[in-house]
Amino acid sequence: MTGPRDTSKLSCEEFQAMLPELIGTGEDINADPHIQSCDLCRRLLADLETIAEAARQLFPAEEEPPDKIWTQIESAIKEEEHSSSNHRGHIEPAVIAPESAG
Repeated sequence: MTGPRDTSKLSCEEFQAMLPELIGTGEDINADPHIQSCDLCRRLLADLETIAEAARQLFPAEEEPPDKIWTQIESAIKEEEHSSSNHRGHIEPAVIAPESAG
């Protein structure tokens, strides 16, 4: 949306077409002039808010891992790299089983 619009003169169809954009702004849509004057769209918005809240409860936001986890991962990777670099060029002796006489 490019700026505030006077939605009070919009039909319900026009307003409802704009509703996703209005919701996406994060602003309080309940203060919108059309919502203030239109019972149908006010009930629709209330239903959408109820659905959105139910969805948030079904799929709670995942918590961000603590910052120290990234440090621990980085340390583990460096330790593994260091450990594997110490074994480079080292050849494990092969164990050859004697052939069975037969």
